[in-house]
Amino acid sequence: MFVRTTEDRAVAAGDSVNPVLWQSILDDALTRIAARFARVEPRTTAKDLVTGLLSGIGRKNCWWLAEHAGHGTPDKLQRLLRTAKWDADDVRDDVRAYVADELGHPDGVLIPDETGFLKKGLGSVGVQRQYTGTAGRIENAQVAMFLAYATPLGHALIDRRLYLPQKSWCADTDRCATAGVPDGTVFTTKPMLAKQAILDALAAGVQARWVTADEVYGGDPKLRDALQDNRIGYVLAVACDHRVPAFNTKIRADVLAAGVPNRSWQRMSAGPGAKGPRFYAWAWVDIAETAGEYRWLLIRKNLTTGELAFYRCWSPVPVTLADLVRVAGTRWAVEECFQTGKDQVGLDQYQVRGWTGWHRFITLAMLALAALTVMAAKSRPATPADPESDTHIAVTVAEVRRLFNALVTVVTRDAARTLRCSLWRRKVQATARRSHYSKRLTTG
Repeated sequence: MFVRTTEDRAVAAGDSVNPVLWQSILDDALTRIAARFARVEPRTTAKDLVTGLLSGIGRKNCWWLAEHAGHGTPDKLQRLLRTAKWDADDVRDDVRAYVADELGHPDGVLIPDETGFLKKGLGSVGVQRQYTGTAGRIENAQVAMFLAYATPLGHALIDRRLYLPQKSWCADTDRCATAGVPDGTVFTTKPMLAKQAILDALAAGVQARWVTADEVYGGDPKLRDALQDNRIGYVLAVACDHRVPAFNTKIRADVLAAGVPNRSWQRMSAGPGAKGPRFYAWAWVDIAETAGEYRWLLIRKNLTTGELAFYRCWSPVPVTLADLVRVAGTRWAVEECFQTGKDQVGLDQYQVRGWTGWHRFITLAMLALAALTVMAAKSRPATPADPESDTHIAVTVAEVRRLFNALVTVVTRDAARTLRCSLWRRKVQATARRSHYSKRLTTG
């Protein structure tokens, strides 16, 4: 038997790894949402679910999470996600406030982006055959817009909005009712979902000076207007055929870029990458239509291939080219949030179909990811690491989760409960198998 002692924790704390601090961070995160549950049972079950999401179990669905928590069946977890009385949007607000308190910075960047969740069948809310970057092609999937918050301290997801396709869902009231979609829900484009999430974050006091996003969002004038009205600067990617004001007319971005002289290009890094600084050549063109406005077309050139990328930019105050490049380079943070969320806390491993269950699972997964991010942020040295001389890198979110489970989480497994959970799971599987066999024999 392996027994952890206080001496083990002290040794760990000597290497910027402080298990006692990590436990207090998780406790704080869970305390912030505790008041959202009027009864003890759902509050305790929510804690079990979040703790399970942080664990090293193979799958983060209710069956596996229930066994990890020592439950005999997944009934408690399923009840938490489906019928228990609590509001996922209230907990989302708590997650957003938690991230803002722990990672907040005046130069914060808000980053909307969508990700896909591949699904089988037609019952999951919002599912249809649609393009998703998760697969890189058209697949049967749910798609959701998330809002990430990135600062020098770290980055985490602070909002989520499920995208409902117009024809296959919003126009089908019976289908929406079956999936538990709230009455009055109307079709909303992904940029408008992003607009709602961004304005909600600003109204909640999240410190943010910039918004950056890909072409889906950069090409929407209503989103750009809303950001300007709220005096939030933006660096939004646009397509090569996007038209911008220049020479008293509208000109395609790639045509305008073709006229940029060689002396105007500057080699700058968009930030650190997995293999070092991400260097590109950059140029910016003033596209302000009136005096006192600060608008630019930012152009990025790949130093190897010469491939161009374009960003439409606006700021309420004068800024430098380096400022715009830094913000443009921050967009990778949302992609890392998706990857980390799916790899580390099972963001995509839910087995719920309805509107309520989806929002509840995703929100608690966001809380688990936020807690890991704060643990990693508080474990980094005050002075940034020097890649040329440091003997080891700062602890990552993935490493925090691994060490958290090795040094903090102590799972006492009750043999009877484990066997009861196994028996329950095999009974359900037998029922499902009989149902499939019966259906095949009937239709065959």
